[in-house]
Amino acid sequence: FLIELDPTSDGSFRPGKFLTAEALPDLMHQPNSAFKPVLLDTGGAKPRVVVPPGTIGDRWGEAGIGHWNLDLGDIMPALSLDGLASATCSVQLPRFDQPDHGDAGGVLRRGVPVMDVAGHTVTTVFDLLLAAYGVGRPGLPGDWPESFDDPTEVGTPAWAARITGVSASQIIDVARQFARNAEETGGRSMIILGAGTNHWFHSDSIYRTFITLLTLCGCQGVNGGGWAHYVGQEKARPITGQQHIGFALDWARPPRHMAGTSFWYLHSDQWRYDLFGADDLAATAGPGAAAGSSLADRLAQAVRWGWTPGHPGFNRNPLDLADEAQAVGQPLTAYVVDQLKAKKLRLAVEDPDDPSNFPRVLTLWRANLLGNTAKGSEYFLRHLLGTDDAVTAPELPPERRPRELVWREDAPQGKLDLITTVDFRMTGSALLSDIVLPAATWYEKSDISTTDMHPFVHTFNPAIAPPFEARADFQVFNDLADRVSDLAKTHLGTRTDLSPIPLLTDTPDELAQPHGTVDDWATSAVTPQPGRNCPKLVPVERDYTQIGYKMRHLGPLIAELGTTTKGVQVPGAGLVEGLAVTNGRDSLGNVELDTDIKLADAILALSGTTNGQASQLGFQALETRTGQTLADLSEEDAHRRITFGDAAPGPTPVFTSPEWSGSEKDGRRYSPFTINVERLRPWSTLTGRQQFYIDHDWMAEFGEQLPVFRPPLDMISYRERAHLIDPGEGPGVTVRYLTPHDKWAIHSSYGDNPYMLSLSRGGPTIWMSPVDAAAIEVADNDWVEAVNPHGVVVARAIVSHRMPSGTVYMYHAKDRTIDVPVAEASGGRGGIHNALTRIYLKPTHLIGGYAQLSYGFNYYGPTGNQRDEVTTIRRRSQEVTY
Repeated sequence: FLIELDPTSDGSFRPGKFLTAEALPDLMHQPNSAFKPVLLDTGGAKPRVVVPPGTIGDRWGEAGIGHWNLDLGDIMPALSLDGLASATCSVQLPRFDQPDHGDAGGVLRRGVPVMDVAGHTVTTVFDLLLAAYGVGRPGLPGDWPESFDDPTEVGTPAWAARITGVSASQIIDVARQFARNAEETGGRSMIILGAGTNHWFHSDSIYRTFITLLTLCGCQGVNGGGWAHYVGQEKARPITGQQHIGFALDWARPPRHMAGTSFWYLHSDQWRYDLFGADDLAATAGPGAAAGSSLADRLAQAVRWGWTPGHPGFNRNPLDLADEAQAVGQPLTAYVVDQLKAKKLRLAVEDPDDPSNFPRVLTLWRANLLGNTAKGSEYFLRHLLGTDDAVTAPELPPERRPRELVWREDAPQGKLDLITTVDFRMTGSALLSDIVLPAATWYEKSDISTTDMHPFVHTFNPAIAPPFEARADFQVFNDLADRVSDLAKTHLGTRTDLSPIPLLTDTPDELAQPHGTVDDWATSAVTPQPGRNCPKLVPVERDYTQIGYKMRHLGPLIAELGTTTKGVQVPGAGLVEGLAVTNGRDSLGNVELDTDIKLADAILALSGTTNGQASQLGFQALETRTGQTLADLSEEDAHRRITFGDAAPGPTPVFTSPEWSGSEKDGRRYSPFTINVERLRPWSTLTGRQQFYIDHDWMAEFGEQLPVFRPPLDMISYRERAHLIDPGEGPGVTVRYLTPHDKWAIHSSYGDNPYMLSLSRGGPTIWMSPVDAAAIEVADNDWVEAVNPHGVVVARAIVSHRMPSGTVYMYHAKDRTIDVPVAEASGGRGGIHNALTRIYLKPTHLIGGYAQLSYGFNYYGPTGNQRDEVTTIRRRSQEVTY
């Protein structure tokens, strides 16, 4: 694809936007022309610029029906302009491998071949990629490696060896074997990646380099090849049923979802303590628009522009807004737009410490937030619970405070009024909760067991009834729904709610903001346009007295509107009729979900992976859009449906479905993207392909248009700038602090039983190298304290030659319940592993409203990260108190 190059003041260029049909007189009249990137076709008598099929402009709208596919026909794309263009130019590219440049990095100048297309200077993505990776060609200007042995120029094995410690010869050997194996096996080279990659601040940059390598070697969409993402098992195979039932899409749409990372960043007030801003991360090679911008500023902008969710939505109750609009006789959406533009109504994200915007009630269901997963757990204790904490980080000085957020001088402590935990063990969260509701375990209830990593579904089958006061999750939430429904008869009744909904992925919202640019209605004369430059504003009528009834019955919207997953719409009437046969209907004609097994059967009935009829309907819809043959993939299962009873005896293989990108036809094992490669179904991206290049303004600002090496955050320099001194006395060693998955608890909920305790040291431990241990005179099993501005941890040292110097491990998921002494640095109880971490928002994860860069629940949004953190380790007194 062709990329415009933007001139700079020194005569060189920066990579710019995809050249699209919109900019070309002969092509600009096509529907969705701003979303149709072009390429150079060399298949004819002379090269010509064309729009290939399969771009996102063909995905949405009537005109694209039958054209959203990867069948190029006679088109022969020019991978490079080398040999086709006589001109070259020097391009500024970012580099982040020079420690003295910090996180802003330096500038790399390398040449690419270029041509003029309708007044636009362009090159190809591939030419830019070669330049970024140091693959030089004769006649190109710039700084190029002299050989593989050049350690100073970006891209060589010797350069990589200098950063990684892996020898250049090993890098060359592995690279050649990987590529040769891919060539000889048709792409069966694979990268398995996990939390070791996922939990870095720049994890997405690392992922993109993996995917680039695999795509260049032709490994994607091949059984035995590609990338295997082994982090979490957070998606159900029957995802359509799980989401439509779990989010009540049978009764009301859309649901109000929130991105957890940004929610906790705001409401645990970690934004008040940021050690660096967006301007520190912005690339020197970028256009320079981030000056003075904080991370919280970027979050507020992203919420305001509809890129990412922000809940609560407004600084007034949305139920009251509906009443106000009715009182003045104005449509609700128009009323809210007017209020926002007049600044009489504010987004809650702009003033998170206003008591009107506090989260007040927190219900944790099998989520050990406060005893395990809360990054920056001491900030949670301070600002959400209002209890003791060990935070020593100072709040931001006036010159570095966010511009978009209200700064209240006295930060609130203790925002939450009520915490309820539903769990089957006394976790750290349960210990800090007001109410604990005992839950049944998997041996005491009926449920579905399924993840995105397994090609089958099976069931939990109760061996015994829930003991004592414990109840199955199904019963707990139905009972709560009944009680709320009873209270609503007096307090709420039927009300109109207003949900601000971000621009969503796999919907036409992906076309909301051409070229990834947006007019900021808060700083200009532009009017807020819901669904274009601000969130969609969706009124929903809610009968709060009927929550209990709705929990136990399937609502009418499945039959009326069908189901939608990843943009594939499936008619629902037939699916509902089939479910009614097994579940029955009540006197009002609604399908019953009044038992846990009936609820499970509803999930299975609405999903193509477990209902062949749904899969067939989904593939038929995709055939219409793509013009490709697809329905045969699930033909063999078209008349099959997996019920709870079918899966109860043992694991039951699932069906091929458009909900997923792999084929399991004829007993084949699932491998992602095989349908994209073999059936020419486009990827859900701007270009319809796996993209090496992303042209959004914020990606340019942060130097990540192309896959690029970005090192861990420069934490030490930020702390020095803030004049931070770690608490504690005596000699210490400052090290990288990593929290890998726990060897002794993560796959067992009972890490504190005698058998599991006997396999470990009992309580918290920190693994460190002999070199680091010797520097502070620590022997194996000594008590040590790890401190940084976020908190303090007390643990026993495990001194092991397996640990590299400069890095320590504290395995995660250790509750503050066993063998946790008082810390000398704070005088309080030593914290959990997340006492030394905190939330850092990466601005590029907040981008939305533009092709694949659009928010999706549990799919796309800001990530949690904790591997860039550093801590100081000291030997403490071996006389401990508890």
